[in-house]
Amino acid sequence: MKKILYILFLNCIILSGCGEEFLDRTPISNPNEADFYQSQEDIETGLWAVYSSLYTLYGPESLPSFYGELMSDNAYSDNAAGRIQDYEGFENHTMSDDNELVLGYWNSYYEALYDINNIIASAENLEFASRDALIAEAKFLRALYYFDMVRAWGDIPLVTSPLGIDEAYEQARTSESLVYDQIIADLTSAAANLPTKSNERFVGAATSDAANTLMGKVYLTMGDKPKATEALMKVYGKFSLVPYADLWDLNEKNNASSIFEIQYEGGISNPYSRYWAMFSPLDNRIVTAWGAGINQVTMDLWNAYEDGDPRRDLSIQDGYTTANGVEVDVKYPIKWKDENADVDGLRETSDNNFIVLRYADVLLMLTEATGDVKYMNEVRARVGLPAYGTAGFPSEYNTVPLALEHERRVELALEFHRWFDLKRTGRAIEVLKNSGKGITINENQLWLPIPLEVITQNPDVISQNDGY
Repeated sequence: MKKILYILFLNCIILSGCGEEFLDRTPISNPNEADFYQSQEDIETGLWAVYSSLYTLYGPESLPSFYGELMSDNAYSDNAAGRIQDYEGFENHTMSDDNELVLGYWNSYYEALYDINNIIASAENLEFASRDALIAEAKFLRALYYFDMVRAWGDIPLVTSPLGIDEAYEQARTSESLVYDQIIADLTSAAANLPTKSNERFVGAATSDAANTLMGKVYLTMGDKPKATEALMKVYGKFSLVPYADLWDLNEKNNASSIFEIQYEGGISNPYSRYWAMFSPLDNRIVTAWGAGINQVTMDLWNAYEDGDPRRDLSIQDGYTTANGVEVDVKYPIKWKDENADVDGLRETSDNNFIVLRYADVLLMLTEATGDVKYMNEVRARVGLPAYGTAGFPSEYNTVPLALEHERRVELALEFHRWFDLKRTGRAIEVLKNSGKGITINENQLWLPIPLEVITQNPDVISQNDGY
């Protein structure tokens, strides 16, 4: 079972009252929770709850999934469950401040941040040898979560002490710049106090390499390319590009390209992943037991691949045939395919991990930070495509930024990057307008609304984003 400590994970579930699929933390108003952490073992156990929050915050219906892909020209939704208008708010940019998905994301992030802040505050009052490293793991996750939030909402309440979600509602929004300052501070501490990937505490733990990779992305988002380069060069050469198929091979999890990867274990009684079930075609009843039709693939993405690029057919399935022999023309993600997974009701209990940070992303960010195409060309060489600057390179991508935008799209397709990338580079509005969606939006619509419930609870403190 490699080094993943499922016994501790299950202990954490028992302590916290977990559901079958992911950890539901105890009520944030419980006064005994703050007194739980009295030893190194308690801190380690608490960190399992924090890592478990990744299952919710990076799941198939998470903010990174819908903001990163569904809002972009890569994906659309065929989902027919729940409040359809909430899904359409992301897909069609018809977002409203009462979107229940947005409220759920807001609450889930602050619930996870409560646990993180509680662990950090408690650990700082204890003395044991690995204290700083464990705090650093929590700080890495805090930085990751605040990075997601600040990119989606802009100014947000910055909470770094153990406040419950109701108390968080009472905190005024903090400026983006100060939130980014906190993210950088947390990542700097994490990079200084965590081991490298080769010495990680357990498979899937936060490491200094993950902290430096994320720091590079944060600095790019802040527009500081020299500091992004400095952070990313600390990772360059320490990992390698594996064959693209290996990234999605269930027998090649946590491979030499993986920098930070969310750990799942297939099977009904295990912490299984749901990407395959949720991203398969709606009610297909043959590809999977059911299929939720989430993040289905647009023709724009399908057509973005160059002739001979093996990544297309390793990433996307071009339709399926029903039991009655009818051809269904729908394109859907297959990166998280697990055809042998057991079924829990109508949901596959898949074994796929989810890769948050991988080496190809580092190389492509280095080209963005430095302007040097050699890093991007390493990614293209791995799949046998012509290098930028050679005769065989597609002529429509005739500048480094356009070539890089294209390469990030096809290399990282459907991995929750696209809309974040377009927004970071200032290309989101133009690309969306000229896509198959043909949607015209303004700058205000690049942000999610602050949930109406949050504002209603404290209208004198929390203000709404412009345009809502």
